Parts: sequence; structure tokens; C-alpha cells
Amino acid sequence: MEKDAKNLQYPVGKVVLPEGPLTAAERAALIEEVAALPARLTGAARKVGGEGLQRSYRPGGWTGRQVVHHVADVHLNFYLRFHLALTEDHPTVPRVNPDAWAALPDVEATPVTVSLALLEALHARLTVLLWALSEEQWQRTFFHPAYGRTYTLDQALAQCAWHGRHHLAHVESIGD
Repeated sequence: MEKDAKNLQYPVGKVVLPEGPLTAAERAALIEEVAALPARLTGAARKVGGEGLQRSYRPGGWTGRQVVHHVADVHLNFYLRFHLALTEDHPTVPRVNPDAWAALPDVEATPVTVSLALLEALHARLTVLLWALSEEQWQRTFFHPAYGRTYTLDQALAQCAWHGRHHLAHVESIGD
């Protein structure tokens, strides 16, 4: 049973970050994955339906509604991390408490279509930026105080793509 709960919590496995620079092909695949996420998440949310999004993807887990809003919140933070790392020298990015954010009143009061539209616009901007980065820019860094570590933009890209894939699988599993 514990293994089943773990599979429900991490249906695509835990994030694995690259230790060194990504290749151009690896970056391109991850950027394409980031670009495709809004449409894929919208499709999954539609398939599950409004009533389905009120259910959790696992015992003790967030509802589908909370997951959709969470993805938009976190990807907005990814967007800001990229911008900060590209415009400042090794910035410290803001610490975020996802559980506290998921409990804010706008999560229940706002239709998921608003966060899906936000995600679509946000990823349109983000992918334009990502395609334009030079090899040197991909190695720029930021410090994340919640994890006590430095990330390169290559690693942030890998984490952003994984985060979308991870929560997409959560929403898709609600319909199963």
C-alpha cells in the first residue's frame, strides 16, 4: 500500500536535475515540453470536468482544482526566477509555501480556467525567452533558500518541465 501511495504522490518519479550543462537537444526537448504544458493541462482538466477537479488525486492530497492553480503559481515563480537570474548576479529567489498558497481563498473562488489562461500566456512568454538564451546564459544561477542550494538555469528548466509533467499526471489520474 505504501508503494501505491508513493506512486500516486510521484507518478512520474522525483525530479532529477542535470549535474552539468544540458545539450542543445536536451534543452530543446524540455522547452517543447514546457511550451506544450498549458494545452495538455487544459485538456486533462476538461476531461476530468469541474466536478472531478473537486476530488483529490490521492488520499491527503490536493484537489485537482488546487493542483491547477498551484501549477500556475509555481510556473509564475519559475518565470520570475529566470528573469532574476538573467538580470542580477546570483540572486536569492523568494521562498514560497505551496500549502499555504493552496489554502488561500482565491484558489476556491477562482475558476480553473483563469489559471489555465494565465499558464498559457505565461508559457508563451517564457518559451520565447528560453529559445533566445545563449549557452552562457543557461549557466547563470540563482540561490533558492528553501532548498539551501544554487541552481543553474539549465537545472531550473529541467525542474520546470518535471513540475508540469508531475502535476499533469496528478490531474490525469483523477479521471482514472
